[in-house]
Amino acid sequence: MNAEHREFDLVLYGATGFVGKLTARYLARAGGAARIALAGRSTERLRAVRDGLGDEARDWPLLHADAEVPSTLADLADRTRVVVTTVGPYTRYGLPLVGACAAAGTDYADLTGEAMFVRESIDTFHKQAADTGARIVHACGFDSIPSDLSVYALYRQVRADGAGELLDTDYVLRRFSGGLSGGTIASGVEMLTTSSSDPEARRLLADPYTLSNDIAAEPQLGPQPDFPWRRGATIAPELAGVWTGGFGMAPYNTRIVRRSNELQGWAYGRRFRYSEQMSVGSSLLAPVAAAAVTGVTAATFGLGGRYFRLLPRRLVEAIAPKPGTGPSAAARERGHYRVETYATTDTGARYVTGFAQRGDPGYQATAVLLGESGLALALDRKKLSELRGVLTPAAAMGDALLDRFPAAEVAVDTTRLG
Repeated sequence: MNAEHREFDLVLYGATGFVGKLTARYLARAGGAARIALAGRSTERLRAVRDGLGDEARDWPLLHADAEVPSTLADLADRTRVVVTTVGPYTRYGLPLVGACAAAGTDYADLTGEAMFVRESIDTFHKQAADTGARIVHACGFDSIPSDLSVYALYRQVRADGAGELLDTDYVLRRFSGGLSGGTIASGVEMLTTSSSDPEARRLLADPYTLSNDIAAEPQLGPQPDFPWRRGATIAPELAGVWTGGFGMAPYNTRIVRRSNELQGWAYGRRFRYSEQMSVGSSLLAPVAAAAVTGVTAATFGLGGRYFRLLPRRLVEAIAPKPGTGPSAAARERGHYRVETYATTDTGARYVTGFAQRGDPGYQATAVLLGESGLALALDRKKLSELRGVLTPAAAMGDALLDRFPAAEVAVDTTRLG
């Protein structure tokens, strides 16, 4: 069936998980007249979720779908324009749903931070999705929309100003209060497990263009370290006195952003270099803190990945937050973050994009970003790009998301600095 004539605009799969419930709550508030359904393995648990959403959701249908029963996923994909899924770890559970959406020409959005899952999705389903007209959009939460859409906002403003192409572009996480969800931690465990047991995966993950369609076609720009340790002044004069260190999501986010550049025909520029780091402040101890944060983060993703198999997996999972769990409503409300992404162009112009949200980044803020991604795919189809296949948020719906963000209280502002 043509995707424009489906029974539903959007189906949320995994609505009974912690982030799934938050996303359902956001869709009930922001979905308007969208035709929405909830899907999962247990209709009783789905009904309990729906009953807690208020009048806006009282008529939402409940659909049975199980990652281990492919026919239920095919039926789900056939009935809707868009599937939004929170069911992870995606390496373990996600690929059959990607395949069902690619076959049905159904758009798809998820929260994955698992690079090898995205790589397998590209290798297995990119061509089929492009042929059927499906947009398979990974990484639609705090991992990696602030990264991807900040750079897209920079690109859009630089292009409007006629200021050339992007060169060095640096994401700096300036403020962060909250945590990573249990699902994100579980995804990290999956990624480390894969890299610890597969030398080819380790080699591929070390490439700055891990997620490109054609790695050989990417520009050779020399080293692009995942965990730079830097004085803020080397990024931008506005950061003088600040030190920055390694940011744990950089190995994934940077590759999403570079894939966005490639998918759009290297629109950001063939000499576009991108890195991510987090601010550790400007105190006398800041250089030491920056070095420590960078060293620990690099060790976790380098040596940690290699030797992760030596740790009892059950021990790691016992210590980590459990998928489906999360902080209290009051704690989620207290959370917040702000990112500043600085760029220099080949004409010498300098820009910064700020990207900020209230709410715990891994939970409340992520639910807003995922919900808006699903609604953009379902309702703003004239604003979406012409690209099809396995895409990134910026390449699939950059304009639509930037237009939607103000009403969702996602603050994005781009300023020319010189």
